[in-house]
This record gives sequence, C-alpha cells and structure tokens, in this order.
Amino acid sequence: MRYQITGKQIDIGEALQTHVQTELGSVIDKYAQRPTDAIVVFSKSAHEFICESTVHLSTGLTAQAKAKATEIYAAFDACGEKMDKQLRRYKRRLKNHHQDRSRPVELSGASSYILAAEGSEDEPDSLAPVIVAEMQTKIPSLSVGEAVMQMELTGAPVLVFKNEKGGSVNVVYKREDGNVGWIDPATST
Repeated sequence: MRYQITGKQIDIGEALQTHVQTELGSVIDKYAQRPTDAIVVFSKSAHEFICESTVHLSTGLTAQAKAKATEIYAAFDACGEKMDKQLRRYKRRLKNHHQDRSRPVELSGASSYILAAEGSEDEPDSLAPVIVAEMQTKIPSLSVGEAVMQMELTGAPVLVFKNEKGGSVNVVYKREDGNVGWIDPATST
C-alpha cells in the first residue's frame, strides 16, 4: 500500500510518518483486504491541528475521515478512530460487495466545472454562468447499493455514478428527512 503523508505549511517529521503508517496500516489491515493507497494531510488552524485521511480501496470505494485536536498526534489518533469506526461499520457490506465484484470498479472520465456565485442582487447581464475552473473527474461504475455506501463512507451529500445495471448516469443524495434519494433517468416515462 502506498502512503502519502503531507503537511500544509507545517513540517511532518519521520516519527509522525512512521506512527501514521503503523497505526493506519493496522486499522486498514483489520477491515480491508487490499487497499491501494492512503493520503493523510495535516494542517493547522489557529491553535488546532487538523488531520484529514483518505483511503482508496481496491473495490473502488473511498473512505474519508477528518479530526481536530490541539496536539498533532491526538488529531491523527482521533482521525484513525473515525476511520476504524467507518470501516468496522461497513466491513460486512464491503466484504460482500468485494466477493460479488470480480474486477475493480470501472471509472469513466468527465469534465467538472466550478461556476462563480452571483455576488450582487442586481440583474445579471447574461444568463450564462461564469466558469471559474475546469477539471477532469472520474465517474465510477457502481451498483446502487455500492453508490449509497460510497456516499456514506465519504460523507458527501451527493454522488454521481454510472449504474452498472443500465449503464446510465444516476445520482444518489442525502435528503433533509435523513433518507437517501436516488435519481435514475433511465426508468422515467
């Protein structure tokens, strides 16, 4: 497994890197059989250290955790506990999906745009939005159950995916009532 351990405007020493690899490795080994890589980023906001970790699994799913603390090791330990809790909660589901899936998740390329927010109450000159940034993104090919699990693992409010069953682009999202919504344009009449 590849580890990428970095700090945003703070120096990350060898001892912390070794601690991260050891602790995160033991958490991941308990619950995920074949992780591909882990990204851990440390930053500082005022008096608190922030630790953000992302683990990519061979099934194509991604688990993310974030924690804050006044000490850098405590921030990582809290982040590691959150990652442990997420992977433990989904262990059975991850294991079952992994057995059903004979090959890794297929990813399709797509363009992603960031549009400028309207800054004033005045009427805009044109209805065309101003594009601030353009990036490339990947859309995973998943079952609906895997998409819901991926959305919950990452803590995202919405996930766009290619439905393995019909091949169309679908959306799952968190509803205000706590349920999960699913948009499948292929089944519309």
